[in-house]
Amino acid sequence: MQYNALNRFDNVVAIGGGHGLGRVLSTLSFLGPKLTGIVATTDNGGSTGRLREHQECIAWGDLRNCLSQLASDPSIGTLLFEYRFAGESDLSGHNLGNLILLALDQLCVRPLEAVNVIRQFLNIETRVIPMSEEPTHLVAIEACGNKIFGETNVDGMVSHPMALSLEPMVTATCEACDAVREADLVILGPGSFLTSIMPPLLLPKFAAALAESRAEVILIDNLTREPSSSADFSLEQRIDWCHQVLGVKVIDRVLSHSDESYQTGNIVYRPLVSQHHKGLHDKRALAEALASIVSPQTS
Repeated sequence: MQYNALNRFDNVVAIGGGHGLGRVLSTLSFLGPKLTGIVATTDNGGSTGRLREHQECIAWGDLRNCLSQLASDPSIGTLLFEYRFAGESDLSGHNLGNLILLALDQLCVRPLEAVNVIRQFLNIETRVIPMSEEPTHLVAIEACGNKIFGETNVDGMVSHPMALSLEPMVTATCEACDAVREADLVILGPGSFLTSIMPPLLLPKFAAALAESRAEVILIDNLTREPSSSADFSLEQRIDWCHQVLGVKVIDRVLSHSDESYQTGNIVYRPLVSQHHKGLHDKRALAEALASIVSPQTS
């Protein structure tokens, strides 16, 4: 595989939520410490939501997912980190990795320190940084002015919102701002547009850092129609949303799936679907597609 075009970057930053971002981080994990993941922390569903309700913590689920996908070597540690309790007790449905991160957060000074402890434990070189270390919720504003509170409710909206916000407005992690400001390459997505890609961009300091960055910015499109109110967004609408929030045009290219390889304007089409799951990007194909986009011969 020809990854030289990616290896020449000193700082690659990927932004998003758990599943899509985790796939990208796992795909590019050969970059080691040159790769950084900025993870959305607004999830309020499942085990994460229950912990947030009772512990006033950040959303750990997407961080755990990214760390799990980066831990390429199966071990007792990775099995424990992904273990989910069954039965009908108070622990039922909780993910042990979320509980471990919560416990470490209470032992450490900062949530980022808890993440770094797990990185060391699972031997992960890639940096994983929460978008903020303060609890916050995603809020959608409907055309009539009503507010839809919480990520799970935003995902369940029938019609797409007019705008998004964070409540309370929190401060972006300084390491996340520094990483994107110093980045050579920034990758957005794939993932749920409103609830995975957009939340970090809603942080003023992080948005300003991305707007100031000289990095090439690539948006990776989803392979399948996402089950949310943004499902009917065209690619152009999603790009416009990003640019409107950031206040400046930053997305240079879009990587999208097609059975045939071709390019139309700034949209690059490549075969990207995994043979094992139609909703997952094939790691080899994704890495090769990204390398082809940023190579000097095609840029």
